[in-house]
Amino acid sequence: MVKNTGRPGYLQIADDLRAQIRGGALAPGSLLPSTAQLAERYDASLSVVKMAVGILRNEGLVIGQQGKGVFVRDAEVAPATAGALEGEVAELRTAVQDLSARLAKVEEQLATSTTHRPGRSSR
Repeated sequence: MVKNTGRPGYLQIADDLRAQIRGGALAPGSLLPSTAQLAERYDASLSVVKMAVGILRNEGLVIGQQGKGVFVRDAEVAPATAGALEGEVAELRTAVQDLSARLAKVEEQLATSTTHRPGRSSR
């Protein structure tokens, strides 16, 4: 059941399902309960449950199969996927830091060039 803790319900559900997967209660290859069953179990809406399962998909812990359901991924596959995501996030952070530094230089140059233009007089 989702608790009134201030933490969004979909995160609480994702945390609980993640703990069940890592704890072995939901073994690799096992089928997750349906969205409707999870919604009833957690006393949450279907959209909240779908968001929670989406998080687990993004983390590589579960995989959906059209018309069959959502299954727990093999433990050997999931950490590799998670590791790859961590690497991508690190690369993105580095790129953002680089772009931020470059933007700061451009802004500084623009500020300097607009305040000290030769031939312009202040009124």
